Amino acid sequence: MTKILLIRHATTDALGKSLSGRHPGVHLNEAGKVEAAKLAARLKNLKIEALYSSPLERAMETAAPIAAIQNLTCQIDEHFLELDFGSWTNKPFSALADDEAFGRFNTFRSGTRIPGGEMMQEAQWRIVQGLEKLAMQHSGQTVAVVSHSDMIKAAIAFYTGMHLDFMQRLEISPASVSILDLYPDFSSLQLLNHNGAL
Repeated sequence: MTKILLIRHATTDALGKSLSGRHPGVHLNEAGKVEAAKLAARLKNLKIEALYSSPLERAMETAAPIAAIQNLTCQIDEHFLELDFGSWTNKPFSALADDEAFGRFNTFRSGTRIPGGEMMQEAQWRIVQGLEKLAMQHSGQTVAVVSHSDMIKAAIAFYTGMHLDFMQRLEISPASVSILDLYPDFSSLQLLNHNGAL
């Protein structure tokens, strides 16, 4: 069994205002830096054998305090990159409110392609491939993965048998921890959207 800690990056100035996607240069704000430090402290009593991150700045900045406390090198892995939001990237949510395709995407995730971007199934398969790789490489170990809200929701949906159209019922808060135990023939969700001590 491999224990996977799925960690959403901490807060940025774009939170709740715009759809950052893969837009470069989106960093943690001051509140996010505090969240990241508190997150690392929450995890200090866990023995984490490996740490992986999305290549986006906000994820790497969230992973950095964990790496320091755990004495680990953070490994960048494209499997955990944010969903490709195509032409919606970096747009304010207010500008997307009347976009029919955006509305359809949020109610019919399984059948809507983002204009110029990914389908949810493609992103889900990408993160699952990454997690399955880690499960093989780190059997018997605990691994932390810093990624993004929709990607974590997609992974949890896959491993719990939840349809993609229901994934928005999950809440994944900034700097939260969700835990999956991955076995060769079974998976178990141990924790969801946790922000307390571990």
